[in-house]
Amino acid sequence: MLRARRFPAVCVLDSALNQRILAENDLPLVLAHLTGRRGAVAARGYLAEADGRAQSPLETRARLRCVDGGVPPDVLQLPVRDEDGYLLGVGDLGWRRARLIAEADGRAPHLTPEAVYADRFRQNRLVNAGWRILRFTWSDTQRPDYIPQTVKHALKRR
Repeated sequence: MLRARRFPAVCVLDSALNQRILAENDLPLVLAHLTGRRGAVAARGYLAEADGRAQSPLETRARLRCVDGGVPPDVLQLPVRDEDGYLLGVGDLGWRRARLIAEADGRAPHLTPEAVYADRFRQNRLVNAGWRILRFTWSDTQRPDYIPQTVKHALKRR
C-alpha cells in the first residue's frame, strides 16, 4: 500500500473491509504502523477514503471518480423500497434527494442472459418507483471526467 497508487490502494482496502479481512476499527492501527515510513502521507489519505460497502473495485473506482469530480454519492448500497417496504433493488451509489442511482456494471456478473433480464427487471422497478439510473463500466472509470460530468448533468436535471 505504501507504493501503490491511489485507485489500486483504495480498491484493496475497500475489498479487505468488505470481506471483513480488515475491520473499520483496525484502520487507526494500520495508520500507526505506517507512520514515519516513505509513502505514509499518501497511505493516510487512502485509509481515509476506504469504504467497505463497495462490493467491487469497479464500484470503488466509480465512487472515487465522483469524489474527485465534486459529486460524491451520499450513500453506497442504497436499498430502495416501495410503499409496502418491499425491496425493489439496491443501488451501488446513490444520491437520495435527487433520486439518482449509479450502477457499476462489471462484465462477468452481467454477462449471462439471465443477469441481463434480471438487471432490466430490477431497473424497471426502480424507474417506476421514481428513481433514475445511470450505468457505468470499467472503461468509463478510465476517463476521469466522464462519470462525474454525467452525474452532474443528471443532478441538474432533477
